[in-house]
Formats: sequence, C-alpha cells, structure tokens
Amino acid sequence: MAKSLLIISRQAPWSGPGPREALDIALAGGAFDLPLGMLFLDDGVFQLMPGQAPGQVQQKDLTANLQALPMFGVDELFVAASSLRARGLDSVPLSLEAQVLEDDALAALVDRFDQVITL
Repeated sequence: MAKSLLIISRQAPWSGPGPREALDIALAGGAFDLPLGMLFLDDGVFQLMPGQAPGQVQQKDLTANLQALPMFGVDELFVAASSLRARGLDSVPLSLEAQVLEDDALAALVDRFDQVITL
C-alpha cells in the first residue's frame, strides 16, 4: 500500500516557487493515486482567495491548478482557521472547498499521514 502524504503550503501565491511546487507535487501524486491531502497554513491561505490578479505582479495564475486538484483525486483539502482569522479572511468565501480546522485538530491531521512535506 502506498504511503500517505500531507503537503503543507505556507506561502502566499506569488511569494516564490513554493506554492507552485506544492501544487505540482499534489497533482503528480494524485495522478499516481497516492493517498494525499493538502493543508493551507499561514500565508498559504491566500492561495484560496477568489478574484486574484496575478498578471499585476507578472505571475501565472494558480487558480487553474487549484481547481484541478479534485480531478486528480486530491479531495482532502484543509485550511487552518487561525491563519484565516489572523489575516482577516475568516468570513471570505474560499475559491475551493476545504475543511477549516482549528489548531487542536492540526496535530491530529498531521499524525494521520505517513509523510509530510512543507513548502
């Protein structure tokens, strides 16, 4: 049986290569039926905000990659409630359906997976 993988994305959408690399790993793992989940934490929650304009910072849009996650079998998407609150985003609708977890549930989530990658 394949080991499960949790990818933790902690960076804002265009702060560097981390967010795109996290999505690439998730999409590749999903294509090979690897059991995986993705957690958006800290500034990574900005990746789930609707109405982004990446062209203004001369970057490619991550929205299409995010929307493809369920098509590649990546159905376990999580977001840290405290990260949303700290950035004033707790009442903003997310661009992708993700389970909002409080801090006490994050440790249990990490324990559920065999391997964890943080980007």
